[in-house]
Amino acid sequence: MTRTAPTGTRPRLRDVEEFFADPEFAHATVSPDGTRIAYLAPAYGRTQVWVRGVDEEHEQAVCVTHDARRGVKNYHWTDDARWLLYEQDTDGNEDWHLFRVDLTAPGEPAVDLTPLAPGSRVTGVQPLPSRPGHVLVWMNRRPMFFDAFRVEVATGETTLHHEQPRTGASYLVDREGRPVFLTELTEDGTHEFSAVDPETLASRLLRRVGGPEHPLGVYPQMATPDGTGLLLGLYQDSDDLRLVRVDRETGEETVVAAVEGRSVDTMGLHSALLPFVVAESARTGEVFAVRFVGDRPHIEVVDPAYADVVATLDGLAEGVLHSLSSDESERYWIASFVHDREPGVTWFHDRTTGESRLLFRMFSHLDPDELAPVTPVRFGARDGLPLHGFLTLPLGRPLEGLPLVLVVHGGPWAHDSWHYDPEAQFLANRGYAVLHVNFRGSTGYGRRHITAAIGELAGAMHDDLVDAARWAVAQGWADPGRIGIYGGSYGGYASLVGVTVTPDLFAAAVDYVGISDLANFMRTLPPFARPHLTNNWFRYVGDPDDPGQEADMLARSPITMVDRIRTPLLVAQGANDARVVQAESDNIVASLRRRGVPVEYLVAEDEGHGFANPENQFRLYRAIEHHFAQHLGGDRLDPRLRNH
Repeated sequence: MTRTAPTGTRPRLRDVEEFFADPEFAHATVSPDGTRIAYLAPAYGRTQVWVRGVDEEHEQAVCVTHDARRGVKNYHWTDDARWLLYEQDTDGNEDWHLFRVDLTAPGEPAVDLTPLAPGSRVTGVQPLPSRPGHVLVWMNRRPMFFDAFRVEVATGETTLHHEQPRTGASYLVDREGRPVFLTELTEDGTHEFSAVDPETLASRLLRRVGGPEHPLGVYPQMATPDGTGLLLGLYQDSDDLRLVRVDRETGEETVVAAVEGRSVDTMGLHSALLPFVVAESARTGEVFAVRFVGDRPHIEVVDPAYADVVATLDGLAEGVLHSLSSDESERYWIASFVHDREPGVTWFHDRTTGESRLLFRMFSHLDPDELAPVTPVRFGARDGLPLHGFLTLPLGRPLEGLPLVLVVHGGPWAHDSWHYDPEAQFLANRGYAVLHVNFRGSTGYGRRHITAAIGELAGAMHDDLVDAARWAVAQGWADPGRIGIYGGSYGGYASLVGVTVTPDLFAAAVDYVGISDLANFMRTLPPFARPHLTNNWFRYVGDPDDPGQEADMLARSPITMVDRIRTPLLVAQGANDARVVQAESDNIVASLRRRGVPVEYLVAEDEGHGFANPENQFRLYRAIEHHFAQHLGGDRLDPRLRNH
């Protein structure tokens, strides 16, 4: 990579609140009837849902949710102009419930439409055109099964729509809510897809799909609106993930979207707030665009009827389309964008008049010219596997011998991408070079790249991170004596592996809700998750109930190698984490303290798998700021100057 001269002047040190406060505006959508806009904005110290007319400003908007304990992140319009729905859990425990708010009486308390026993949760909500006034909701009233229920929004009356037939199997429904396909994970990890008779539920096998290249399941997987086709993310004879239509009657496969050298971007599987995987028509439900992974994300339009509107929306701002929303007539459109130095802009477009206007910026106080560019980088692992990553270099500094923070994504079946990342910008603002690497096992870079991680936790997956850090040193960017590692979830595990397997490489580390004991982690996952571990944790790591495999898992677990830790360590954990339980952090910290090894430990009693409440985020990143400044030599904002 060619070194460039330092760009820009050194920006002032910004307080953590400027990077990690809740957005001023986010996640805007148009109502089905085209009369209103809903979006997220702060109130009561938390993110809430606001609603206003399409021609109104925020000053005329009404805050319709009132949760002062935890911010609302995901909401749903209904087919009745009176009601809006949103999802909420308790202090990050991921036991999601579905709540209803009355837009004619927005000050009234929300109604829980899904009163569930502890440990149960809502996992999906879908409109149901065949039943006006109803939505289709998936929840596990039976602890091991996420069955589908019809919920009448106005009354809360709930009726079983269909039960899932057996563990590891579930129905896919068409636009009318009819079960038309069955997906099932077999004991050997094969995914089987069958056509289903909606009346009798009799099934007929259509397609088998291999397992480990789909660690989180075959995704996308959805029925076409009319139920005649099954849309799947498949590799077929390629190393790249494509969107493929399987005909319900003949089984014939037709490629809907494929881009040579790129895979379908499946990150939207992890959260409704992440960029769309497929864009669907609000009018027909048909897919009209698909996102692909690349140095910059790529949007492939697959329905020519939408080429003009996508082109128009794409031209409204720099960057790449993040989300799209329209009313059912598809006159009004809302488009938001991802960009490396722009935290997020959202535009409103009237397709009839051709007029467009800026709705809002997520963080109006951040000047893109004072933020650091994110550069895609490529290099080879020691065994020749191509690796892709993203490098963020601080502004206004000599670009050599910098302290480096290697930031490791979670999953591990996820990937980093080109976008505005508040963590990277915060660290760059403090003078660090920041390197993200899509190590083997990351999604988005093909079948070979994913499956190269089988059996390689604390092995070649860690080697990829070491190779990335050494690459940055060899390029001259990084000071080999000032390398830090930081990550959450799997990234937290990777940080702990870093300071146990290679204790001399890293001068500081941060473990954020990370795994310390692979066997204990798998044993403490919720029971309903176990049938879905075949192609991920069981296949890539092992079965803790098998003594031989458990021994190998322990050999790859930081808790077993804790005596090697001498690197300064910061650990952060949510007390209500349902994925990586608090014991994973407690045990590491207790072991270090018994040895007299200094370790800073932050526990948030009102958080789960990651901190969501702003005050906890501020506490976390101020601790990270202090930790890295002390041990890597980056900048630290004088506490006396905060908010000045």
